[in-house]
Amino acid sequence: MKHLIGVLMLSVGSLLLLSADARAGQQPEAPAPKLMLAAVQGQATAGSAQTPAPGSPVKLTLQDALNLARKNEPTYNSAVTDAGIAKENKVQSRDALLPSAGFTTSITSNSTTKNAQGVSFIANNGAHEYVSQGNVHEQLDVASFAAYRSSAALAAAAKARAEVARRGLVVTVVQNYFAVGAAEKKLEAAKRTADEGEKFFKLTQDLERGGEVAHSDVIKAELQVQDRRRQLQEAKLGFLNSRLDLAVLLFPDFNDNFEIADELHASIPLPPQAEFEAQAGHENPEIRAALEASEAAKHDVVAAWAGYLPTVSLDYFYGIDAERYAVNGSLPDGTKFSNLGTSAIASLNLPVWNWGATQSKVKQAELKRDQAKKELSFAQRKLLAEMRSLYAEAETALNELAGLQRSAELAADSLRLTTMRYKGGEATVLEVVDAQTTFAQANAAYQDGALRYRVALANLQTLTGVMTTP
Repeated sequence: MKHLIGVLMLSVGSLLLLSADARAGQQPEAPAPKLMLAAVQGQATAGSAQTPAPGSPVKLTLQDALNLARKNEPTYNSAVTDAGIAKENKVQSRDALLPSAGFTTSITSNSTTKNAQGVSFIANNGAHEYVSQGNVHEQLDVASFAAYRSSAALAAAAKARAEVARRGLVVTVVQNYFAVGAAEKKLEAAKRTADEGEKFFKLTQDLERGGEVAHSDVIKAELQVQDRRRQLQEAKLGFLNSRLDLAVLLFPDFNDNFEIADELHASIPLPPQAEFEAQAGHENPEIRAALEASEAAKHDVVAAWAGYLPTVSLDYFYGIDAERYAVNGSLPDGTKFSNLGTSAIASLNLPVWNWGATQSKVKQAELKRDQAKKELSFAQRKLLAEMRSLYAEAETALNELAGLQRSAELAADSLRLTTMRYKGGEATVLEVVDAQTTFAQANAAYQDGALRYRVALANLQTLTGVMTTP
């Protein structure tokens, strides 16, 4: 009974040590930054896409697209799976520090030989030996504790990498989602310029029949209309490809029958730089992942050094080990006795020689630790550079966007006025063609600028986890 009490006290001590280690090694998790996406009028509440009537297209907001991508995009889900696996590794290494219990039942039948004293049983205690015992086993060594702390750090690093993947998925979804919107706007502009080209070609033909313009104007207008038709075909192809890219990302059954909300040109303010830098520097997942990987490497060094230290094993047995499979037995004179008994074993294992394997493991662990330190330092420098670069990119895109919008409006007015002047004989055919080309280029540049700003805001979210709403 004293042995049993000793083993139980040792088990309680291990549990208390694990609890204290968990309190010391794990900081309280900061609340995950709330992802604030651009809101537009008519946007559906956060959740899955609206259920359409049979045959009608699925209507997607940006939030719907993000929700679908998190369910179906394999790279992000792979990172989430890795985090779950790392968490289970932590649980397994923690459980390895706790006492284990087992039960064994066996029977042994032995041959016998005769000697001068009588019967001699080989290797066991009788002709038949029955063993039915419960066992509580505990092993104490530094390596196991270091392995637990290493797995805990690796689990935290995997969780941080899953957060990195989540933020990176936002950029991918935003880019593909608004690429569809930009392609749709470009297609509308291409259709308009194609219509304008057709009308202008017909106008030059009518004016030529009236003797008001030369045939060269008709030729130039026809060349222009052919070019506009080709641009319309390219715009249709670009729109189709952008929709297919988004469908592959969102839908497991490759559903390309969907519509997106008109959110491309929603007004989204850029957060102040001081606020952005404060958010980016707080709980950045890439820094956290590198930091936890460095901590895991430090514990691996301790585990490798533990190969030079002794290990202790403790076992407590309770059950029967007798010639009959029974709880009670009796002697030939009828005296009763109990077959139940206990035993305790304590073992000390001292490492002596293993041909330098432990020394090699220590050197290997130290190399990994040094590399992890370098990666942590690089991640910190990279964060500082990205903070400045990504904010400057977003600021530049925002400053250019207003000018691109104004250029598109001016190009539309120029095309209208130049066409009117040509009808009145005040402009040449080259001026009309130039106005059409300028309108097409200005409109495409405006859509690309809006897409660039949206992607720039999403890239800021990879550092902060936050996007401002209008």
